[in-house]
Amino acid sequence: MMMKEKVVDGFHNAPHRSLYHALGYTEEEMARPLIGVVCSYNEIVPGHMNLDKICDAVKMGIAMAGGTPITFPAITVCDGIAMGHVGMKYSLVTRDLIADSTEAMVMAHGFDGLVMIPNCDKNVPGLLMAAARLNIPTVFVSGGPMLAGRVGGKKRSLSSMFEAVGAYNAGKISECELTEFEKKVCPTCGSCSGMYTANSMNCLTEVLGMGLRGNGTIPAVYSARIELAKHAGMQVMELVKKNIRPRDIMTAAAIKNAITADMALGCSTNSMLHLPAIANECGVEFNLDEVNAISEKTPNLCHLAPAGPTYMEDLNEAGGVYAVLAEIDKLGLLDTSVMTVTGKTMAENIKDAKNLDDSVIRKVDNPYSQTGGIAVLRGNLAPDGCVVKRSAVAPEMLVHSGPAKVFESEEECIAAIYGGKIQKGDVVVIRYEGPSGGPGMREMLSPTSAIAGMGLDKDVALITDGRFSGATRGASIGHVSPEAVSGGPIAYVKEGDIISIDIPSYSIKLEVSDEEMEKRKKEMTIKKKEVSGYLKRYAAMVSSADKGAIINK
Repeated sequence: MMMKEKVVDGFHNAPHRSLYHALGYTEEEMARPLIGVVCSYNEIVPGHMNLDKICDAVKMGIAMAGGTPITFPAITVCDGIAMGHVGMKYSLVTRDLIADSTEAMVMAHGFDGLVMIPNCDKNVPGLLMAAARLNIPTVFVSGGPMLAGRVGGKKRSLSSMFEAVGAYNAGKISECELTEFEKKVCPTCGSCSGMYTANSMNCLTEVLGMGLRGNGTIPAVYSARIELAKHAGMQVMELVKKNIRPRDIMTAAAIKNAITADMALGCSTNSMLHLPAIANECGVEFNLDEVNAISEKTPNLCHLAPAGPTYMEDLNEAGGVYAVLAEIDKLGLLDTSVMTVTGKTMAENIKDAKNLDDSVIRKVDNPYSQTGGIAVLRGNLAPDGCVVKRSAVAPEMLVHSGPAKVFESEEECIAAIYGGKIQKGDVVVIRYEGPSGGPGMREMLSPTSAIAGMGLDKDVALITDGRFSGATRGASIGHVSPEAVSGGPIAYVKEGDIISIDIPSYSIKLEVSDEEMEKRKKEMTIKKKEVSGYLKRYAAMVSSADKGAIINK
């Protein structure tokens, strides 16, 4: 039985049909499958300003294949614009608003299938969560990545812009040079051009089997992106006919494939928040410890910005996500029997994929490292784990020990960095920025970029119960769990405490005795912020980062 039969078919649904007539729908359109087109178009996010064109193409594809497209919106926050102020508290929290509001719209109106049109950081995982929860035939097509900018004859991106601010503050570049960065690093619409969170999740949408080939990499301004959108509209009709649903596709094996591809691609650490949340909606258990086991077997093949000098446009020209999958499949690391929205298995999808540029996608026998791009560290500072993008860490910082500089918020830390109070060898600790304690688990791109721009990324580590942007590079360790507001050990770190980090050994240790820690727990007070509105409800319900910062049922 199709969903629309509950809404528009039969004499008892005549009142519903009268409202469709009010919208201008014909009887012929109501007789066809009703396909919801969830479009995140807006005029504030660069990655979304072209989604009206994508939406039009999707609708054309649906109509060509015999369906009736019906559009409704989803929200999104631009992390770059929200960065470094209260607005970042409202970024991660939108992931659940997006999932919940999409569920409400679909359940209220009885769609037979869906095409999701996201592009940026929380928008993609939020809609993947909704797709799994609703479990009706669904295809994803994103707005595509931005082209890289060019400054001084080199490709640049948003992370370059944030680092330029640090360089200017340190007197390394002039105001004129800073202005040149400002005007050139983001030259087109699209999700920012490096392997940041948005592009990480769009690439993983291909790996999960929910997007067509090229969804993660075809640049936003390419006409091929419009063609892809038309094919997504046509393909959802095939899924409706065959009754292929998201939970048939996003299985435990598909989630494991996504972790594996994440390691090879060098994705954002935020994937370690979003994949557990998506898995939760799919009814799949996500074990954070399995991440390191997969990482040990998976070579890191890509160093896209901010880890290296290549960009999404380069990955696209090198063969895209399918080429990466074909490369790591040589090692037998993938379950290629999984179903995808193409109606074919991953094995069928990637059989003809070729690596066209091994300077962008390295061969498996010549990786950047034998281990994957992300590592989960544990120790007495983070008993439930913390996460680092090790592929973006300088070799000399993979093992580091230094004195703690402790800050109760991102703003305090930024003031100290620009005030010249951070020295080589320091371990910067930013606490009370976790999912509940922040609330909202702000990204810390401003402090990490300031440190990188000042040339300290090979000398200073940062640790937080908040999170870091996909545009972050350096020894930036986030998602410390339990978080400070929950009484995690990070709440009891004092200025000057020695913190030892050993990324290859997956270890992070506060060099303080158990007896001293127990004493501090009795003497030090946990700090809770006064918040209101949605943030108050979110803080009360959200889980810890190691569980994916999901809203507890």
